[in-house]
Amino acid sequence: MTDATFDAASSPRYSEIAEDLAVLGEAFGLGEVRERRFLLDGLMNGNWRLDTVEGSFALKRIIDVPLSLARRNLAVLAELADDGLPVGRARASSAGDAVVEVAGRGYCLLPWMEGSHLPGTTLSVGQAGDLGVLLGRIHRSLNDERMAGLLPPGPQRVTVSVTTPAAAREEADRFLALIARLESRTAFDVEAASALAERKALLDKYGHERPASEVAVGPVGWTHGDVQHRNVLWRNGEIAGVIDWDRIRVRPFGEEVARTATVQFGGEDGFLDLERTSAFVAGYRSVVPIPVPALADAVERLWWKRMSDYWQLVFHYDRDDHSCDHLFLPAERFLAWWTERREGVQEAFAAMP
Repeated sequence: MTDATFDAASSPRYSEIAEDLAVLGEAFGLGEVRERRFLLDGLMNGNWRLDTVEGSFALKRIIDVPLSLARRNLAVLAELADDGLPVGRARASSAGDAVVEVAGRGYCLLPWMEGSHLPGTTLSVGQAGDLGVLLGRIHRSLNDERMAGLLPPGPQRVTVSVTTPAAAREEADRFLALIARLESRTAFDVEAASALAERKALLDKYGHERPASEVAVGPVGWTHGDVQHRNVLWRNGEIAGVIDWDRIRVRPFGEEVARTATVQFGGEDGFLDLERTSAFVAGYRSVVPIPVPALADAVERLWWKRMSDYWQLVFHYDRDDHSCDHLFLPAERFLAWWTERREGVQEAFAAMP
C-alpha cells in the first residue's frame, strides 16, 4: 500500500463502493469513514484505503477468487501472523465472517500496512537475501502441521503442463492474424506484431529444448503464488508486510523461487540481475534446503513457459483489458536476454547459503 492513489470518484468502481460502504462500515464496525482512496496498485482486485475512527484499513473487493477460497486464505493469514510472519490479520464482521457480501460483491478488510514497494534493483544485495529468507519462512509456515486443518498435505509430486513448440507457434500466428485484420493499428499492435515474429524465430531455434517431462522435480507444497515487489512492503530497509494471498496453492517450491526472482530482479528491466538473484536464492536455501537439480528444473520450466506463453496479449486482444500492456515488451526483451544466457542464469540459481 503506497501513496500511488487517486480520488476514488475517478474509479470505475466508485459508484459501487459508495453504495456498499455504509453496509460495510456497519458490518465491520468501522464507525465514521473519514476518507477513502482507490489504490492504483493491484492488477486484479479493487483496493481502497479507508481512514476511519477505528483506524486505517485496506479494503479489498474480491474479484479474482471465489469467496469461499478467499475465506480460507484469510484464515491462513491469521495462522501465519501467529507464526510471526509480516502479514495482516483480517478484521471479522459482527457476524464473525472475514468476508462481507453486499449485493453479490465480496469484501475483506485488513489493517493498513505502511511501507513502499521496491522494484528490481532498488533492493540492495542484502535485502535480496532477506527476501529469499522471507520466502523460505512462508513456505515453511504454510506447510507446517499446524496448517493441516486449513491446508491439507499436498501430493509428493505434481505434473506441469508443457506447451509444445507447435502450439506456441499456432498461438503466435493467431495473434498475428488478429492484428492483420485490424482496420487501423496502434503503436502497441505494431510492436506486438514485430515481437511475435521474433518469438517465432526463437521457437524455431530452441523449440527442441523444451522440458521433456511434465513431472516437476523437487519438493512440493503450499505456496503464496505471487511474491514479488507489488506484494511486498518495505519500511526502514526491512520487510514490513506481504500482501495479496489470493493464489495460495500447491506448487513445486522451485517454481515460486524461480518466478519470484525473475519478476523481482528481471522482467520489466529486460534483464536479470544475477548478483541479487544469487543472494535471494542463498537466503531462501538457508531456510529451505532445496537441492540444485530442483531449482535447475524449475528455472528451465519457467524459461519455456515464457517462451510459449502470451498472457499479456490474451488480456489485450481476447479480453480487451489493456492494464498489462506495459509488461509485454519488457518481458519479450527479458526472454531474449535470458535465452542467450541460460547457463549463467542457472549458475545464479545454484547459489549456496
